[in-house]
Amino acid sequence: MGETISAEVCVMGAGPVGGTLGCRLAQAGIPTVVVDHAALPPLAHPAFDGRAYAVAAGSRRLLVESGVWDRLPDPPNPILGIRVSDGRLGRPASRLHLHFDHREAGEHAGPFGWMVEARGLRVALNAHLHSLPALRVFAPAQAQVERSDDGVLVRIAGGPTVQCRLVIAAEGRESPLREAAAIPVTRVPYKQTGIVCAVSHQKPHFNVALEHFLPSGPFACLPMAPSADAEEGGAANISAIVWTERTPVAQRMLTLDDTHFAREIARRLGDHLGSIHTVGRRWSYPLSAMLVHRYVDKRMALVGDAAHGIHPIAGQGLNLGFRDAIALADLLIEAVGQGADPGAPGLLARYQRLRRPDNLLMLALTDGLDRLFSNDVRILRLARDAGIAAVNRLAPLKAMFMHRAMGI
Repeated sequence: MGETISAEVCVMGAGPVGGTLGCRLAQAGIPTVVVDHAALPPLAHPAFDGRAYAVAAGSRRLLVESGVWDRLPDPPNPILGIRVSDGRLGRPASRLHLHFDHREAGEHAGPFGWMVEARGLRVALNAHLHSLPALRVFAPAQAQVERSDDGVLVRIAGGPTVQCRLVIAAEGRESPLREAAAIPVTRVPYKQTGIVCAVSHQKPHFNVALEHFLPSGPFACLPMAPSADAEEGGAANISAIVWTERTPVAQRMLTLDDTHFAREIARRLGDHLGSIHTVGRRWSYPLSAMLVHRYVDKRMALVGDAAHGIHPIAGQGLNLGFRDAIALADLLIEAVGQGADPGAPGLLARYQRLRRPDNLLMLALTDGLDRLFSNDVRILRLARDAGIAAVNRLAPLKAMFMHRAMGI
């Protein structure tokens, strides 16, 4: 018989959502185990690779309360404004646009969010995962999960068996735990590809994010802090690009050399940032939405991409996962503090009631926005312009959009 260790919760998946949730629970003194099939990347600060996360104001709470925020190696860059415009490639953008200023959201409103480099978050998370007394991490590790009415056994190959009362699936869209539980999933392909990279530019971004709607899909430019690597090359102004394109066109774009690739970005971005150059690597992802029919099963809860998938049009995918983690952590900390069962059916049902409506609403909003804006139909362009003008005139409606962007 191998070693058996006891914990209250086992989190399967050490990505941004699962890893941060594990830290949050352990920070609150809850004995927690995190298991991931992949090895955690090295703790040494890796090279700049062009990827970043837009962490909404409401999501920052999880990173702060988990202790991860204070370990970020580089200061996150605040998003103080958001500009939304509609246009057609190669033609001037509509004169109608929306500009959201964080000061319009309320007297004490802070930034809409912060741009956090992916490498920085990984470095902070890895360091913190290994520093908490109430947390044990097994990675890389293969595990078998056995759930019963009484509890959960997580048998780690070549390692101990974890005896706990709740297992959390944070393994991403192809979650093995969700599949084993036979939870139905509906997928919506978009026939679009997301291209992610970073650019350096001549003029400052003034902490304003751009969301430019084009017939092939939204094109976002998000303000980042100067990168140490970029500074060594003499570039102080950096932005992240999230470019949605029809898949055949995206595949052609990805084959271009740096000069022609930067030129295609500039055609979509405009000239307000001056000359641009690509920085770091290019990344691409097929885009789809995913509706998971329930978030819980016997002694199991789904969080993050294991529970839902949306179009990146509003940059809210990771933030929805963080909000899952906030809701579930609050419930579990309260339950364990009261001596209650963290895997009880009633608690899991409360979690699903808290999170599923919000996630369904965001799925519907992002899907609707993509279908409304990703075309060049004249009557829809007129409707879009009318909608943009209406939101710009109506302060309560504008405030609602700002609060949604902040995740509050």
